[in-house]
Amino acid sequence: MAKKVIIIDYQLGNLFSVQQACNYLGYTAVISSDPVDLRNADYAILPGVGAFADAMDNLKKFGLEQEITEYVQRGKPFMGVCLGLQLLLTESEEFGNTKGLNIIPGKVKKFALQEVEGQVHKVPQIQWNTILPDSLSWSGTPLKCCRSGDYMYFVHSFYAEPDSETYVLAKTIYGNTEYCSAIFKKNVFATQFHPEKSGIYGVNIYKEWFNQFK
Repeated sequence: MAKKVIIIDYQLGNLFSVQQACNYLGYTAVISSDPVDLRNADYAILPGVGAFADAMDNLKKFGLEQEITEYVQRGKPFMGVCLGLQLLLTESEEFGNTKGLNIIPGKVKKFALQEVEGQVHKVPQIQWNTILPDSLSWSGTPLKCCRSGDYMYFVHSFYAEPDSETYVLAKTIYGNTEYCSAIFKKNVFATQFHPEKSGIYGVNIYKEWFNQFK
């Protein structure tokens, strides 16, 4: 029987590029804001680009906040992308403090405008940048197909800072800020970068994620 893949729609972000990546790999992904679809899914992806507070408001409005928490607690495969990673944390300092899903303890912080060796690093970061291993090995994770220094595509003004390094899978450096760019905790995997916009390297990350939880 075909696996059910849901791309969670809370009206923020480019969902169709994620859907195309899934389709390319042979998975029929449904874009939905219905909590029942999430409850019945075999795989769930939470993409997103935009404001943290708006995202949390929309998740609550559609009845998805609690459903996501329960989905993760049941041990089902869950993937966050960009804002979808940040929403997993406890809170964000964007527009004051906004509570997140608290699946990964930690805080979302804003990049400071920086000048390093005469080069201004503007906010938001919109560019290709490298991912680097942290204390965890990439073996046995969805990044097993990657090498240290591979380039991925980033678009963001805020970054995640988990309370513990335990779940930090990869880091990236922007200006003089080294930050978490991938998280892995049991059935939860998330990236600050956009795998679906990162060429074949990014598509392979989706492939590894699907394969890991077959």
